[in-house]
Amino acid sequence: MSEKTRLGNFFEDFHIGQTIAHATPRTITEGDVALYTALTGSRFAVTSADTFAHSLGFPRAPVDDLLAFNMVFGRTVPDISLNAVANLGYAAGRFGHPIYPGDTLNADSTVIGLKENSDGKTGVVYVRSCGVNQRGQIALDYCRWVMVRKRNLQSPTPEPCLPDLPAAVPTSELTVPTGIRIGQYDHALAGSTEFWDDYQVGERIDHVDGMTIEESEHMMATRLYQNTARVHFNQQAEKAGRFGRRIIYGGHIISLARSLSFNGLANAFSIVAINGGRHVAPAFAGDTIYAWSEIIDRLILPGRNDLGALRLRTVATKDQPCAEFPYKTTDGRYAASVVLDFDYTVIIPRRT
Repeated sequence: MSEKTRLGNFFEDFHIGQTIAHATPRTITEGDVALYTALTGSRFAVTSADTFAHSLGFPRAPVDDLLAFNMVFGRTVPDISLNAVANLGYAAGRFGHPIYPGDTLNADSTVIGLKENSDGKTGVVYVRSCGVNQRGQIALDYCRWVMVRKRNLQSPTPEPCLPDLPAAVPTSELTVPTGIRIGQYDHALAGSTEFWDDYQVGERIDHVDGMTIEESEHMMATRLYQNTARVHFNQQAEKAGRFGRRIIYGGHIISLARSLSFNGLANAFSIVAINGGRHVAPAFAGDTIYAWSEIIDRLILPGRNDLGALRLRTVATKDQPCAEFPYKTTDGRYAASVVLDFDYTVIIPRRT
C-alpha cells in the first residue's frame, strides 16, 4: 500500500496530552441547513425562520445546534474513530457562540484519557474536541470516549488514565447567546404554550411521533457531516462485520430524537449543554425511531428571569412507541428497544 494513504490512528498511536488539529474546515451553507431539515424534519422555529430568530435578538436564524455538533464530530472521525469498534459516550459538552450560514468550523481534539481493555485487542480513548468558527470563537466543546482497535497486539499497555468528568455541566458554565430577549416571543409561531414554569421534575413526555430511517437518508447524513467511519458507509466491508450491514451514525439518531422532541418541547429552542449520553444499541435502515423525555431538573439561569433551563433525558427507541416509556428492565439493563440515552440541557422561556 502507498505510504501516502492513511489508515487512521489505532489505540497505541494515542498518548495523554496529545493534541490533534483536524483536517478539512467546513463552511456551513444554506444548502447544508436545508438538507439537515430534509433529513431530520427539525421544526424548531428559531432555526427555521429568520423572522422568528430576529424577534429573539438573533441576527438571523442560527444553524441547528446538532447540525453544528455533527459537523464538528465529522472533522474528528479520521483521526479519532476511524478504527473504532464503538463510540461509547459523551460528557461535559458546552455550546458557545451560535453558528450561522457562512461561518466556517475548524476542530481539534486533545487526548485526556486512555485505558486498554482486558482482551488486549482494543482500548478506550477519551478526548475533548473543540469546534471554533473563523473568528476563533468556540461553537462547542465536548468530551467523548471511543473503543479503538489496536494495530499491534504486542504493543505496550499504557498506564490507565481516566479523566474526571462531571455528571452535568454546572449552571454557571451554561452560555446563553448574547442579546437574547424574550419580550416578543410568539408561542403560537413556536408551536407550544408550555414554558419553563409548566414542566415538573420527574415528568415524562411521550413525543408520540415516529420516523423510519431510509438507507439513502442515513448515507446522505453521514456524507453531509463528512463522517468517514467505514461502519456507516462501506457495505462491502460491513458485510463481514458484526451485524452484516452498515449501522446508522449515532449522531443522526441524536438529531432524530431532538427533532421528535419538538412535540412536547417546542419552546426548548436552544441546546446549551450535553451532560452525558450513550448509544445503547445500533440502529439500521428500516428501523422506526421514537423518543420520550424526562425532566431531570429545572435550572434558574443567573441574572435571567425571562429564561430558564431544563435538564432533560431523552430516550430513543427503535420499532417501539414510547407510551410506556421503555428504559431499563428490573435488573438494570436497557430495554431491548432502546438505542439512545441522552442527557442534555436546553433553554426555554419563562413566564414573566
